[in-house]
Amino acid sequence: MARGSAFSKAHPPPPIPREGAQIDATTIVSLLAVAVVLGGAYGTSVKVLPSTATIKTRILFVWHLFDALIHLVFEGSFLYNCFFVSYSLPTSFSVTTRHHPHIRLLTPPDVYWLGAEDRLYGANYGTGPFSRLWQEYAKADKRWGGVDLTVVSLELLTVFIGVPMCIWICELLRREERKGVLKRWFWMCLLATGELYGGFMTFAPEWLTGSPNLDTSNWMYLWLYLTFFNMLWVIFPLWILFEAYRAMSSAMSQAEMVDLVNYLKKDD
Repeated sequence: MARGSAFSKAHPPPPIPREGAQIDATTIVSLLAVAVVLGGAYGTSVKVLPSTATIKTRILFVWHLFDALIHLVFEGSFLYNCFFVSYSLPTSFSVTTRHHPHIRLLTPPDVYWLGAEDRLYGANYGTGPFSRLWQEYAKADKRWGGVDLTVVSLELLTVFIGVPMCIWICELLRREERKGVLKRWFWMCLLATGELYGGFMTFAPEWLTGSPNLDTSNWMYLWLYLTFFNMLWVIFPLWILFEAYRAMSSAMSQAEMVDLVNYLKKDD
């Protein structure tokens, strides 16, 4: 009896990932947190943008600040779970068979995250608020509860490159410089292209393999978690690319007109 107690102390059972469609405290707090971030981004735009800022400039500022905060706080916490939240596997667990009711391995056979054969990492094995948040989202996409190599690789780029780019774009929008306006569109194009590529690489492996990690059986999973939250990072980048094309085309037309006038003057 004592031996069994000692074994359970050495190898506590992994936390059971959240299951089932339910709107509970974690769901409500998660959605409220997104609303607070959006409200904070808008409030900041009111405070820092000049009174002459156009509606388009304000929307672009709010979007990029919202984008930065979501990536930093939410996806930053996802990376924290992947690197610092872990569960020590019991000796009775067979990595070769990879079967356990509450343990899901997302890495290929003989591939171990951070080279650790005896540990599993990810939100599924934590009990903190951000672990619970990602356990909630993992109901719709199981990869976010553990360590999926593609997702983690993309999120490293998103947090450590995407966030500084968003902040830089907000600063360019705040300045509202008329000269060199194409500079901001260049950075917005670069970020928007990266966002679209990241979204494609997040879901393409699932679509090409029959979506084994996605659960679309419930309206909340399909339309709120998977569709609404991810489509934001499709609609806004596409709109930004369209506006950037218009701005660049207009600038090129003006430059061409100046060249034509100078050419005609030269002939005279």
